[in-house]
Amino acid sequence: MSEQIQDLQQEHSKYIVDLGDWKRTSSCSELTAADVGREVCLMGWVQFRRDHGGLIFVDLRDRMGLTQVVFSPDVAPEAHDRAAILRLEYVIAIKGRVRHRPEGMTNPNLKTGEIEVVVYDWKLLNTSKTPPFAIEDRCDAGENLRLQWRYLDLRRPCMQKNFVLRHKVMQAVRSFLDGEGFYEVETPVLTKSTPEGARDFLVPSRLNQGSFYALPQSPQLFKQLLMVSGFEKYFQIVRCFRDEDLRADRQPEFTQIDLEMSFVSEQDVMTVAENLMQKLFRDVMGKEIQVPFPRMTWDEAMRDYGVDKPDTRFGMKLVELTDAVRGSGFKLFASAPMVKAIKVEGGESLTRKEIDALTEFVRIYGAQGLAWIKIKSETEWQSPIAKFLSEEERRVIRERLDAKVGDILFFQAGEPEMVNAALGNLRVHLAEKLNLIPKDSFNFLWVIEFPLFEYDKEEHRYVACHHPFTSPLPGHLELMTSDPAHAKARAYDMVLNGNEVGGGSIRIHSAHTQMKMFEALGFSDERAEEQFGFLFHALEFGAPPHGGLAFGLDRLIMLLAGCQSIRDVIAFPKTQKATCLMTQAPSTVSGAQLRELGLKLREAPEKRAEAQPKAE
Repeated sequence: MSEQIQDLQQEHSKYIVDLGDWKRTSSCSELTAADVGREVCLMGWVQFRRDHGGLIFVDLRDRMGLTQVVFSPDVAPEAHDRAAILRLEYVIAIKGRVRHRPEGMTNPNLKTGEIEVVVYDWKLLNTSKTPPFAIEDRCDAGENLRLQWRYLDLRRPCMQKNFVLRHKVMQAVRSFLDGEGFYEVETPVLTKSTPEGARDFLVPSRLNQGSFYALPQSPQLFKQLLMVSGFEKYFQIVRCFRDEDLRADRQPEFTQIDLEMSFVSEQDVMTVAENLMQKLFRDVMGKEIQVPFPRMTWDEAMRDYGVDKPDTRFGMKLVELTDAVRGSGFKLFASAPMVKAIKVEGGESLTRKEIDALTEFVRIYGAQGLAWIKIKSETEWQSPIAKFLSEEERRVIRERLDAKVGDILFFQAGEPEMVNAALGNLRVHLAEKLNLIPKDSFNFLWVIEFPLFEYDKEEHRYVACHHPFTSPLPGHLELMTSDPAHAKARAYDMVLNGNEVGGGSIRIHSAHTQMKMFEALGFSDERAEEQFGFLFHALEFGAPPHGGLAFGLDRLIMLLAGCQSIRDVIAFPKTQKATCLMTQAPSTVSGAQLRELGLKLREAPEKRAEAQPKAE
């Protein structure tokens, strides 16, 4: 802040007064032509100030909206003269009378656009430095700057609108689940580390030095224990913590709508979840959604979309061609474990430069390149690979993809995991690029029957696809040890517009089955007892069949608000490096604090090297 502005602010500060007995009568969004003639008291921030010589106009903002107030020398000379000090973001209270705006000066885009308040008295409640960016929706400040000054960013109307939506959703959730007989129960934040999945955030214990708590990745074990306790229906809007690599829809701390039910099947849990979504959309969004949601097995999702959270708002399904090109003259196709393709209708207009950019895009998912064919005519196929394809191969490709003149086809060949990931994500990327996704459309579906296990190439073993407390499908119990790659889970994910917004499963409620699961995961009896003994023993005391689901509240609000990042719907989020630019967290702590915890920090290798005495 320049010395001139600083001096001006200090000069203005002497005019700050207390509210005294002034009481706000209205918000800055509710006055209309029906209020003309009323005497009102408004309070808020100066959004804009315009001095028109005689009259001074101020747009006064509070969390509800804007009202134009007018300082006139003809109405209140003293109040008008004092208004010369007003600057952006000064906090004021005004008293005045509501009147019509002059003819031709109304603002149809503003709820209060027909009226203005002519001021006869006002108070300066606080001054403000010049904000580092404009407190308005059309703000071109970078995200890092906005996060550094987050409390100012949150003043912007678009941000406040997001949190009004978040509040309404949370209240609707509580109302609905209470009506369904659920109890809201809080579970511990300081709990036991169970390192199976994402990394835990660890908290050292002062009273038990050398031991650590973990912040919960979810309330999974505790909500199962509540079912053992006979609560039957539990929910919680709960904070969770995972130390994982971040992206636009992840944060190290996030919020779940968590629920669990006893004596239920998958259908029971999914029905409650569908009805909850229906209520949220009806009460909060003013939209009707149809239930029940469509269902798709995991195998079907991977076959047709390449991902386990398919966006069904548009077509462009993946089509397998492995058998059709086996032994092809194009060597890459000839022996590949899997060959798939997608068709982009009318995509012939894509330039070579754009195709090269798409090739770079699929490399993110392990692809070495991207084969393509432009259908120029019934007989002319423009492509580097067309000359290697026989007439029979062309016929099958044309028929399976229903390829027509003007279309472009994209191919991937290789291991199924890579082929599906590359083409599945390319499908969405192309749909966004070519504006193929309908606006204001909400497509829900359930993806069911997930694999029970997935193979971890780094650890050279199978790990739980969801978590180790997920029940296998009927008839798949023995597959856990004999054929884990084909064992399927009683798991289900709710998908909205290509985003997983909720996931859950029917849990293992038998101690015997739970022990078989630990064996399948390679746990020794000692390790199973050490990490999960308290749950295992609880299952020995008449645990009822139970299952549940957790919604990612932040991601759900992001989709409802039409935002691109969950950081826009979390009040004080972290960056992609898990730092808070506003508070400068994480930060170092004092040696005294470390000694209290019995901790000593190791120097980073580069610092130890710097500290070494250099040879003469």
